[in-house]
Amino acid sequence: MQPNRMTTATDFIQPPPSLGVVIVNYNTEELTIQCVKSLLAHRIAAPGHICVVDNLSPDGSGERLKSSLPEGVGLILSPCNGGFGAGVNIGVAALSTDLVLVLNPDTYFLCNRVSVIQRLFAEMPNLGIAGLKLINPDGSLQYSARRFYSLLDILARRTPLGSLGPMRRLVSSHLLKRNWQGGPFQADWVIGTGFVVRRTAFDEVGRMDEGYFLYFEEVDLCARMWVKGWQVVAVPEVELVHEHQRHSQAGIWSSSGQTHLRSMVRFFTKFGVPWVRRPHRSKMKAAYLKWRRQVIEQGVEARSDAQV
Repeated sequence: MQPNRMTTATDFIQPPPSLGVVIVNYNTEELTIQCVKSLLAHRIAAPGHICVVDNLSPDGSGERLKSSLPEGVGLILSPCNGGFGAGVNIGVAALSTDLVLVLNPDTYFLCNRVSVIQRLFAEMPNLGIAGLKLINPDGSLQYSARRFYSLLDILARRTPLGSLGPMRRLVSSHLLKRNWQGGPFQADWVIGTGFVVRRTAFDEVGRMDEGYFLYFEEVDLCARMWVKGWQVVAVPEVELVHEHQRHSQAGIWSSSGQTHLRSMVRFFTKFGVPWVRRPHRSKMKAAYLKWRRQVIEQGVEARSDAQV
């Protein structure tokens, strides 16, 4: 018989879930390299756990990245540009980590607090997605966690009506502006510029829906997380600088405006048109399951969404 041994706190310490990173490059070689270098400088991920996916950049940056990326960083040259979600799916499939940090190339870290998110995933087994706190280079907030849209929210965000008093309050509520002063908080969805996803949850909900070329794919992913019983939170403690350009704010007749509109229509087709009030998650789930039944009955491929 072995002698009795006192149990210590170290007996219960589990290693944090492993973290990989996916960056989708499209004509953004310099930004991608800057992003990767910030990851390595702050030891957020090892080179072998970073995967850059080039979406067939017409400027040839994909080929140039072969020699310009730091040693050990993975690079996949996609044979086609299937959109942002398709690029993310390729990158996640190439990693074997428990968690995946999805980043836009125009982002970088000033310090490493990612362990806060890793600990959160370890403590919350039903956590599917955690959004980072996006800030501008001047330190101002981008309010990267949101409520699901109502038509009034869309009017307030996209028209001059948003400057009116009651509509300003609606915008503030939609952007969850009051929630960023404390710890992690629940959100309907988080912006895809910088978020961490649990790999098992990502696979269970069917990965990114490649039916979106750009815009709304992260809203869709978060909606399917809620449908499947996973939680979505925002984590104010973990900051990510985002030097963004809002192409989706261009006129409706512009190419990006038309892409944004098509993505919006796809999302509302799947989850129901949000009338005056913001949609309840249960109603969105019912609308989504109805859409899935119709897709299956009609024999139409839902692309990457077919696993849901």
